[in-house]
Amino acid sequence: MLGTFLDHQWKAFWRSKNKGGTIATQIFIGLVVLYLLAVAIFLGVGMEIFIEQLFPGKDVFIVFNGVILYYFAVDFLMRIQLQDLPTLSVVPYLHLKIPKKKIVNFLNTRALFSAFNLLPLFLFLPFCATAIYSVYDFFTALMYVVSILSLTVFNNYAALYIKRKSIQNLKIVPLVLLLIIALGLMEYFKVFSIAEISNQVFSWVTIYPSAGFGFTLLAISIYVLNARYLRNNLYAEELSKNEEKKTSTDYPFLDRFGEVGTLVALELKLILRNKRSRSVITMSMLFLFYGFLFYKKELLDQDRLETMLFAAIFMTGNSICVYGQFMFGWQSSHFDGLMANKINIRNFIGAKFLLFTLFSTFTTLVACLYGFISWKLLLIQFAAYLYNIGIGTVIVLYFATRNYKSMDLSKGSTFNFQGVGASQWVLGLPYFLSPYVILLPFSLSGFPYWGFVALGGSGLAAFLTREFWLSFIVNEFHKRKHKITEGFREKS
Repeated sequence: MLGTFLDHQWKAFWRSKNKGGTIATQIFIGLVVLYLLAVAIFLGVGMEIFIEQLFPGKDVFIVFNGVILYYFAVDFLMRIQLQDLPTLSVVPYLHLKIPKKKIVNFLNTRALFSAFNLLPLFLFLPFCATAIYSVYDFFTALMYVVSILSLTVFNNYAALYIKRKSIQNLKIVPLVLLLIIALGLMEYFKVFSIAEISNQVFSWVTIYPSAGFGFTLLAISIYVLNARYLRNNLYAEELSKNEEKKTSTDYPFLDRFGEVGTLVALELKLILRNKRSRSVITMSMLFLFYGFLFYKKELLDQDRLETMLFAAIFMTGNSICVYGQFMFGWQSSHFDGLMANKINIRNFIGAKFLLFTLFSTFTTLVACLYGFISWKLLLIQFAAYLYNIGIGTVIVLYFATRNYKSMDLSKGSTFNFQGVGASQWVLGLPYFLSPYVILLPFSLSGFPYWGFVALGGSGLAAFLTREFWLSFIVNEFHKRKHKITEGFREKS
């Protein structure tokens, strides 16, 4: 039966109208996954060396044990945000003589095929197979592997269970968010330490290896809970009641965002189909090489990290400031039509937030390669990334509501000043100076690292309160939408 389901999905994929865009998307995602797996293998093979260099004088096994649960805590948060729910159009099968158990088993089995489940294997197993096996014994190393596999499975099904429950009951979302924030605050204020708990747990595993089966029991429990939930809700009535509105895009991963995802997909098509927008994005990718100009070893050795902040902001957010400075001018040729259509303005602007987040996430992942120069660069870039997706996007969209210049997308961007107005010139000041306002007080006081923590924290706070800022931008847009529309009608 598993083979039958896979065969049906394979045929549905090749018969779909949007298979061309889907294939391109899958190839791109595959390349990103391969890159992440390569990084994981590199870190996994050299983990013992990296730990000795990053934590000189500390016991390698204590550091390794402390990292494990920390990793899976972050992994769980990432899964909540990014992991897809395994889908299958089950309604056509419900009236057939197919046991629901088989349908549920297929959904649960398919859920295991995720890049999130591969990363910990490549990251932790090399250390288990070498360092742990050489110091302890085969059974201890094996139980480490069992524990890591069990935690991976637990995270996999726990994230899916919470996401499924949140679809049925939206009240779960703020509760989970509050729980995560509470745990984060307790970790920050040293009420407890995940690293210490992790070290104690896995130190216990080294003494009593069979204790690793405790993680296996947790994994089995969440699997059973997830399967029971699916089995109890696998009815046509339940599915139709909870079914989200489908969208039609060439980027299936955007479907989960509803109308916002559709608008993002349309903007991606606009970018790829028009010369100016395409050349702007291409040019912004070239700015990723700025790191070779600004990241200097002597500055890193002297902890003069603030001198490299501009480059980090620009590289991780170049698409936001380069492409975003002309927002909403990219749609100037059909802006009247957008305003006349029944488009929710909140979703329209929310799509810009999502688009900027996707842009910045991609460029940040690529810029992580600079981490091979120094781990300090990862700190700078991660703080810059949080600033860009939190504060930077708000600044760009605020100035976008003051852009009244139309654009011809058929022309290239080189030496093309069409669409450039006062808002574009002013935008750079708050965008690039705001991070220094946050960072410099700490840097001048001799605490540069805390400055980057404050910068990243400020960006994260803005990101978590995005609904407030979205409402603010929507209000600004409504105040000026007629002036924007009038300006776009005047062809420059």
